[in-house]
Amino acid sequence: MGCRKRASVDDLLRVVVVAGDLVPDLRRRLPGRGASLHPTAECLRAAERRRAFSRALRTSAPVEVGPLRDHVLGTSS
Repeated sequence: MGCRKRASVDDLLRVVVVAGDLVPDLRRRLPGRGASLHPTAECLRAAERRRAFSRALRTSAPVEVGPLRDHVLGTSS
């Protein structure tokens, strides 16, 4: 979603909106519309810069990227 490069579903991180927060769906089991991105800081920054989350998840309400950012930056370091 951020870098727009194709990858295997195993290489991507699924994210969903839960109570207005973007959260990683590690087990790929959470309900609702999901979007996938590479679990890297660069891909996350690109998605934020392009405002891709709202479009991909088809939500008009603003979403909080904090929980997702914490997960990605914590695992990519």
